[in-house]
Amino acid sequence: MVKVVKSTILEAPVEAVWEVLRDFNGHDQWHPAVADSEIEHGHSSDRVGCVRRFHLADGSELREQLLTMSDIDMAFSYCLLDTPIPLLNYVAHVRLAPVTDGDMTFWHWESRFDTPTGRQRELGEMVAENIYQGGFDAIREHMGLTA
Repeated sequence: MVKVVKSTILEAPVEAVWEVLRDFNGHDQWHPAVADSEIEHGHSSDRVGCVRRFHLADGSELREQLLTMSDIDMAFSYCLLDTPIPLLNYVAHVRLAPVTDGDMTFWHWESRFDTPTGRQRELGEMVAENIYQGGFDAIREHMGLTA
């Protein structure tokens, strides 16, 4: 099993960052890898159990399910249901926390998943850099923040 953990500090109030991230169907508005996204069956994007179907910039289609959502904890979890990338049993957790020494946000993003034999390092680095670090950088740009 592979475990990927990435975190960052954003120079923005935690409530402002949470407003963007809590929209489980909003990642196509800020993540450069996501071309379009929709929630299946017309459910709301904060309903636990909803499924988002989206396409990557290369045309690949993925489906992810929202497992938990907490406005109090500013956290959510999701899993991959369908993906052309061999990330098996993939479950991810996103959590925000206020940085009280300034009006900033601590963002923690982690996942665990299985891969085909011999691809642990390659796929772990792809998730860490292309998805998580790419997401951190994209949110900064989306919100007009400095790195």
